[in-house]
Amino acid sequence: MTTLLAAHALPPEYAGRSDAYIDLICEHIIPAAAREQLADSVDAFCEGIGFSPGQTRRVFECARKHGLRVKLHADQLSNLAGAALAAEFDALSADHLEWTDEAGVVALAKAGSVAVLLPGAFYFLREKRVPPVDLLRKHGVPIAIATDCNPGTSPIASPLAIMNMACTLFRLTPEEALAGMTCHGARALGLHESLGSLEQGKRADFVVWDADHPAQLAAGIGLCKPRVVVREGRVAT
Repeated sequence: MTTLLAAHALPPEYAGRSDAYIDLICEHIIPAAAREQLADSVDAFCEGIGFSPGQTRRVFECARKHGLRVKLHADQLSNLAGAALAAEFDALSADHLEWTDEAGVVALAKAGSVAVLLPGAFYFLREKRVPPVDLLRKHGVPIAIATDCNPGTSPIASPLAIMNMACTLFRLTPEEALAGMTCHGARALGLHESLGSLEQGKRADFVVWDADHPAQLAAGIGLCKPRVVVREGRVAT
């Protein structure tokens, strides 16, 4: 799946002119991406060092106008009510969420949005405030986890390492971490009807591990080895 994240950082040529850059995104970039079918969804970084809630709203309104679903980097470094804003637009997911309050969690629950926790970024940036996992559980918000693999804030490509971090840093159970990397991860992409769990009618993409319990996948880092990898019903060689 391809996400358009034009509203992540302000290009140097737009220094001091962030509204003008949002104009460019809404008037040219999103329409072109939708017309050429280059993106499945639109994301934004709603934060003091990113873009304001008002600017993010403009991006989301444009995305909705052009038939694209939305996601949001929400409440990572401060509480700007990003989770609630994402929920207002029926976002597929709200990601990070370290500073999200209960009102934001309730909004995500009502919208059916997925909370995507990113322990790799939390670890790499030495953050101190953990996401509101207990509130997400309380209100039944699906919890996905992901590597957030990128060179700036989460240079991690291992799903098993992220499962370990989700359990050790965020106190997820091994079962929650496994669901977060599979069925809830698929839901965060809007693919849960065809991927993410072993069910008749879904695409057979799965790994057989040398493990007897999900805890073995999450306990070690790089210790568990795949026995069989199946892609679209065929054993990968």
